[in-house]
Amino acid sequence: MTQPQMLLFALFAAIILLMIWGRLRHDIVAFAGLIVGVLIGVVPVDDAFSGFAHPAVVTVALVLVVSAGLIRTGAINALARVLSNPDLPVSLHVLRLGAVGGLLSAVMNNVTALALLMPVDVATARKAGRGAGLTLMALAFATILGGMVTLIGTPPNLIVSGFRADATGTPFGFFDFAWAGGIVAVAGLLFVAFVGWRLVPHRDEGSTPADTEARMRHYVTELVVPEDSKSIDQSKADLRAACEKLGATLIAVKRRGRRVYGAPASIVLEIGDILLVEANPTLLEEVRVELQLAYPDGLAADAPRISLAGEVMVEFVVTDASRIVGRTARQARLAVDHDSVLLGIMRRDRTLHDKLRDTKILAGDILLVLIPETEAEAIADALRLLPLSRRETVTMEKRAVGAVLMFVAAIAAVSLGLVTMPVALGAVVIGYVLFKVLGVEDLYDHIDWPVIILLAALIPLGMAMDSTGASGLIAGALAAATSGLPAWVGLLVLIVSTMFISDVLNNNATAILAAPVGIRLAEATGTNPDSYLMGVAIAASCAFLTPIGHQNNTIVMGPGSYRFSDYWRMGLPLEAIVIAVGMPAILWFWPL
Repeated sequence: MTQPQMLLFALFAAIILLMIWGRLRHDIVAFAGLIVGVLIGVVPVDDAFSGFAHPAVVTVALVLVVSAGLIRTGAINALARVLSNPDLPVSLHVLRLGAVGGLLSAVMNNVTALALLMPVDVATARKAGRGAGLTLMALAFATILGGMVTLIGTPPNLIVSGFRADATGTPFGFFDFAWAGGIVAVAGLLFVAFVGWRLVPHRDEGSTPADTEARMRHYVTELVVPEDSKSIDQSKADLRAACEKLGATLIAVKRRGRRVYGAPASIVLEIGDILLVEANPTLLEEVRVELQLAYPDGLAADAPRISLAGEVMVEFVVTDASRIVGRTARQARLAVDHDSVLLGIMRRDRTLHDKLRDTKILAGDILLVLIPETEAEAIADALRLLPLSRRETVTMEKRAVGAVLMFVAAIAAVSLGLVTMPVALGAVVIGYVLFKVLGVEDLYDHIDWPVIILLAALIPLGMAMDSTGASGLIAGALAAATSGLPAWVGLLVLIVSTMFISDVLNNNATAILAAPVGIRLAEATGTNPDSYLMGVAIAASCAFLTPIGHQNNTIVMGPGSYRFSDYWRMGLPLEAIVIAVGMPAILWFWPL
């Protein structure tokens, strides 16, 4: 092993550990790794920022913009609206919604497809009197599976296609992934629809619509005692009894930033005291009105909020792309810039109890936010949050047909080999701007910049794996370990290894690590590199065992009331099915 190889392996080990640790954003870790790679000499200076010009990176950015245009026309929202049918059996509901989610994921970002359909699933569950946790994980898995079908369905496909272009001079075609990925997606969808959802614990499942209210998420929220409240001079014991009568729980009383301890009957409320109350949003409002309390103003914890306009409480899901990740409500200037108050945080089925304004918000959190009722759309867009209840946007349905036709024409041009994917999607974006489907002023707001930075930073490191011979070293070890066995055993080992890494590491990073190994393994065994690249593409997308393997898994964790250990129950048999179906499909359509 040469010194550059040892340095590169050490660098990748540090990057992987930091990404699994999760305290730093993946794009920051990747960019820092790139800079370190340049400084230690494993990445040439001239190639340091070549990733930003890579076709895969440009295509991912353009797909996000085109997806936003299709949504803006209302064409996709109209489809999503007709899918809410609470009378359907659960299996048929998952099959129908999952099929649509898979088809949407084939032509747009996985997270976008889930964001469109998650409110539909939650609303349908509420109408049917069942918990959303019964179906949300299945929907998330279906949207991940759908991305395997086309070139633009998921970034790992674009990454693998880029490595093929570098190795052979020709990238994969738009529908090349459908031969194996499509079969895997169909098999996976049938499994999650008819078997998979039954394997996940249904902690919030009910039997009647009346149970739904009782199963709403509970938050611990601060309520302030204003100067005209009837709660002044009442004891903590009296207030606790009043809360219990309304179905809520009084947890503590705070005064001047500290909890007040003592016998409940001896603690008497004063102006400015803060009550920590646990309740669902509906009961919380009843407690506030009944006890004449006020929400905090978001700036000073003991100051009551004064509002002259209608306000609503909205639940938002935080994604990796949300601009509030890693920041507190105070740092995000939620009250100052958005006239909003953070009332509660739920994290991994656990309600946070104290110092909400100074708690760092993480991806997967559910936030209960008090906002002016006319600002829900603007706040969700500004902070890139996903509302759990469906929101109707102002659409341009008259331009829907034209927008869809432009996109279809672009796909047809790429499939016929007339233009490359970045050029075709670039033409669509220009068309959307000219026909005012998208405005120039917010064009770049639709790009998920952390994903772009992540890809652009990791691609030069992946190329360094090849140029230093590190990927060849790994491939040689795999070839030696499977020497004397059929060639498909090496492919199987590569698929299983890639799938395992993807469960704990970002799928894009996994594809960048595994693709060059697949190419060198083909060279070492004298077999077809396309077989290994297809295996890497499918395996890198199959992150079903943990909530951290894919953004969609993280997003549904809070709304579905899932625990970390819930994912493998459906994910493990699903990954086994992917291998059992995917291996024969790859060997049939892309023989070794």
